[in-house]
Amino acid sequence: METLITIAAIALLIALGMRLIHRLNAQHDARIAAHHFGDPFQAVRRPPGHSHPTPTERAAHRRLTGTWP
Repeated sequence: METLITIAAIALLIALGMRLIHRLNAQHDARIAAHHFGDPFQAVRRPPGHSHPTPTERAAHRRLTGTWP
């Protein structure tokens, strides 16, 4: 009888833990959905010439550090 109670208590704790994790994930997803990442209309939000640099522009401005043997 004690074994059944222990198994039932463990199963209940597992179910409560799963429910808590599910609710936390849903809350996190809602927070992520509320934020807008990136600029879909860069020309509207930034004046010309002030957009993000392209990868080639970043590479051109990169300075070498250290020495290569």
